[in-house]
Amino acid sequence: MLLGAGRHRSELISAQDSVHNYYEHLVIEQLLRANDRASQDPEFMADVCCVALNRLPPRYVRHDVDMTFFLSPAEMDEMDDKIAKAVNDAVTYVLERESNKQQTTVANQTQVASSNNSENTAEE
Repeated sequence: MLLGAGRHRSELISAQDSVHNYYEHLVIEQLLRANDRASQDPEFMADVCCVALNRLPPRYVRHDVDMTFFLSPAEMDEMDDKIAKAVNDAVTYVLERESNKQQTTVANQTQVASSNNSENTAEE
């Protein structure tokens, strides 16, 4: 068990707050460097971060220094490359989904307008 039994509730909450996925901060930093929209659009940022984080292995730590202490420079470079790829792929994925959604909306509106015009023509 991550947290031992018998701790007081305040100690549990404090310990729970200190555990996090090491990649979270790195993904956000990479996204802010790679895409201007991320700093302006919190919904876009959240969507891209979720997609990118789901493409990376979870790395839970209490303190970021715990992770960096045990990684070699080559492993850190490899991790940075994986983060950059995950973020770039996630941006592409989210943008494509937005584009598809907009195209579907326009197509539906066109279809409704066409249907309304057909009904008006048939009534005349």
